[in-house]
Amino acid sequence: MLRTLFLQAPSFDGYDGGAGARYQMKREVKSFWYPTWLAQPAAMVEGSRLIDAPAHDQGWDDIAHEVDGKELVVLHTSTPSFGQDIRTAALIKQRNPKALVGFVGAKVAVEPDKSLAASPDIDFVAREEYDFTILEVAQGKPLAEVDGITWRAPDGNFVTNKNRAMIEDMDVLPMVSPVYKRDLTIEKYFGGYLRHPYVSFYTGRGCKSRCTFCLWPQTIGGHNYRFRSIPKVIEEVQYILREMPQVKEIFFDDDTLTDVHDRVEDLARALGELGFGKPGFKVSWSCNAKANVPRKTLEVLKANGLRLLLVGYESGNQKILHNIKKGLLVDVARQFTKDCHELGIVIHGTFILGLPGETLETIEETIEFAKEINPYTIQVSLAAPYPGTFLYKQAIENNWFDGSDHLLTDGGTQIAQLSYPHLPASVIFDKVEEMYKRFYFRPRKIGSIVGEMVRDFDMMKRRLREGVEFFNFLRNRKEAA
Repeated sequence: MLRTLFLQAPSFDGYDGGAGARYQMKREVKSFWYPTWLAQPAAMVEGSRLIDAPAHDQGWDDIAHEVDGKELVVLHTSTPSFGQDIRTAALIKQRNPKALVGFVGAKVAVEPDKSLAASPDIDFVAREEYDFTILEVAQGKPLAEVDGITWRAPDGNFVTNKNRAMIEDMDVLPMVSPVYKRDLTIEKYFGGYLRHPYVSFYTGRGCKSRCTFCLWPQTIGGHNYRFRSIPKVIEEVQYILREMPQVKEIFFDDDTLTDVHDRVEDLARALGELGFGKPGFKVSWSCNAKANVPRKTLEVLKANGLRLLLVGYESGNQKILHNIKKGLLVDVARQFTKDCHELGIVIHGTFILGLPGETLETIEETIEFAKEINPYTIQVSLAAPYPGTFLYKQAIENNWFDGSDHLLTDGGTQIAQLSYPHLPASVIFDKVEEMYKRFYFRPRKIGSIVGEMVRDFDMMKRRLREGVEFFNFLRNRKEAA
């Protein structure tokens, strides 16, 4: 086995763009997702090491010695971080010229030749699901024989090997939590709406929804939801409870865990047997969900320890939801949210401004919809045309943007890339701040936040810190624009 380093390279200060983030950007409050998509192959390569530099506030000088003696270095990259990542690749080659350097992630999966051409320091890029791809490279298999890579031949030509088959039996993948425990400081990972410290991992991959903007299903995960057996998931949960006793919440990071109602109910009941949802049990769980889960399923989940759902509402306008192929009715989302409120399930709602069909009127509709349904917290993002998505192709064809990879400012905050004849990017950009202010600066919302702080001193400290971060975020994004 080659001596292998898995690396999320140093990047913007506070940049949450690692191998677990769906939207690569600096958040409104400090937030870091676990680098699950690096931890998974790291769990398969014996003797490997995983470094997540952004979450651990590490620069190149802090980690440079880690590449010494390594025979294989695998970097996760994304469209926004690619420029910085190829600079890191150059530093790696300067320090350790014999190291084989490979890039993984959606960016290189959909633009393999372009990625290799961007830097002579990249030896190969992995396409599709790359867990077993990287394992075979680490085992010393000749690059010419490894499915799922595009690589640089000795003569300088780029060679595209045949595609790697999707993993159908997800139980063949080992747990990622032991890699977290071994190589990461879990207290470094935050979610503004998650209890701290938390742990996140996937119980399955793929999403049957066809949202035009969503990156992972269109590039790596696919639209067929494949999942681990319940006993395998419970085995990892038991490991976390036993080996990471400080953890207060487990987040199941599947694109839409609730898509298969019978399975998520079975998982919830199995969690309930471990004690989740019982009086005195100190760990809760949460997951991604579509805003169409039936009440009877929600009741089972809540009874067995579910605390929070991360819900992608995207827009309050039905036509926009049709335009992005969300497969969701606004009235269904409204009833779902009402059910969650009545059952005591907390919601973190995510919204996107600037999607195809957006107007000043639809933005107003979305703001009023968010205020009406009143999730616990919200995230407001700008429509981002990532290469490999239908939205990217659509935006290019309609001249809504210039095809630039520059999706973020130099400070890591989002740029409004899409611009329409009737709605320029500058207006869409400003509407993000307006939506945040109109949602949070309401007597009802301020009262609930203050009440929460008064009841819990730890929450008071956290909310005060997040408040400072939130106002700094608004100020910095305005200055960068």
